[in-house]
Amino acid sequence: KSSIHFELSERKLLLRIFDLLSVVGGVFLVSNFFHLDYITVTPENWYWIIVLLIYLTFFANVFEWYDLLRSSKYDQIAPNIILACSVTVLFYLLTPRITPVLPESRIQILYFYFAITIPILIWRWAYIFFITSPRYHKNVLLIGNTNEVNVMTEAIGEATSSINVIGFINTGKNGKAIEVSALEEFKDFRLKEIIKENNVSEVIVASNESEDIAKSIFDDLIHLLESGFTIREFTQVYEEITNRIPVQHIGKDFYRYFPFSRSNQNKLYLLYHRLMDIVLSIIGLALGLVLLPIVLIGNVMGNRGPLFYSQKRVGMNNELFSIYKLRSMVTDAEKDGAKWSQKNDPRITSFGKFLRATRIDEFPQLFNVLRGDMSIIGPRPERPEFVKMLTEKLPFYQARHVIKPGLTGWAQVNADYGSSEADSLQKLQYDLYYIKHRSFILDLRIIIKTLSTVLFFRGR
Repeated sequence: KSSIHFELSERKLLLRIFDLLSVVGGVFLVSNFFHLDYITVTPENWYWIIVLLIYLTFFANVFEWYDLLRSSKYDQIAPNIILACSVTVLFYLLTPRITPVLPESRIQILYFYFAITIPILIWRWAYIFFITSPRYHKNVLLIGNTNEVNVMTEAIGEATSSINVIGFINTGKNGKAIEVSALEEFKDFRLKEIIKENNVSEVIVASNESEDIAKSIFDDLIHLLESGFTIREFTQVYEEITNRIPVQHIGKDFYRYFPFSRSNQNKLYLLYHRLMDIVLSIIGLALGLVLLPIVLIGNVMGNRGPLFYSQKRVGMNNELFSIYKLRSMVTDAEKDGAKWSQKNDPRITSFGKFLRATRIDEFPQLFNVLRGDMSIIGPRPERPEFVKMLTEKLPFYQARHVIKPGLTGWAQVNADYGSSEADSLQKLQYDLYYIKHRSFILDLRIIIKTLSTVLFFRGR
């Protein structure tokens, strides 16, 4: 018996397609029912609807419509839908050369807003009620030692609610490495029967050492594979659902997981990346000059001391450079030596909290980007003291220095501010994922998620 389920990529595609169809349908229905000239699409002005969809797609990403965990909870996604639709309509009204001229009857604008917002709210309610229901969850079985099974289970719970882990088969030599809570352990190794009885759609092999897998299970896996059943490897699934690389669970064949040369030797991509750095740096510095008077006043009132400061950081190929920032801590913040910034750190000034939350404190680093020390997107540059310590404790930490450090990056928009070794490990996983998969599309996603980070004051 085959189960009906949607993969994570299919769910995101489904959301995007029906979001746009809901808007198109809503606009056509309202314009025809109320006879509204402002939003009536004709062969002469067909491009208006294209502009509307482009605006909506952009702001939907900024307001995180396609976070699958958030999208499965109506109380979390509904406010973001209302905000994104409001901003979309505002931008649509403020670009009259590529959108309709404002109507004489302002009530049409209200109808237009409801024509966009209500259909999307109805569709998202239907998505949560039907598509995210347990009947569309994918049942998976894990095969591996209990340590890796725990890691995989936690990753699935963190990333999505649409995958149901029905249990595991323990391949650990002692069988009791650690307890796997809330999971059934199948001890009789009847792999085919387990799959049939539990309607399993996929087997995830979470074992670094293939010799740990019993021959009976290995033979069953081969037969399942030959019949077209889906069998996937632990690190592959982990990377897909978390957008991180599980560096702590990669063995001697590490080179299989790090095809870094693919992007680092693409001359066209590297040219685009440098041009993007220059253009965005110039725009950012111009914006920084506009905000400078406000920053100066805030510094006098809430910072009391020098406005700028610099530190040594580790860049590409482990070369040191001086990074520039707006000061957000008290002047003697490191009188006892270098240490990580913590949440609610007492060393951060009152105005410094605002600078960090909005990321304004990082504006001076655009000079570093123009000089070539940094890029707009890349791993955050770390201090030499911390690099030395983390290199000794975290596997493959030096690999993050194969590209230029960045002002923002995949780790910055997905992880909290690093204030411990565990946080640094998670950020390293994100950084290596970016280095492995860096592309124009991923860079665009990071820029959009950076806007979300600033918009929701998630910077620290």
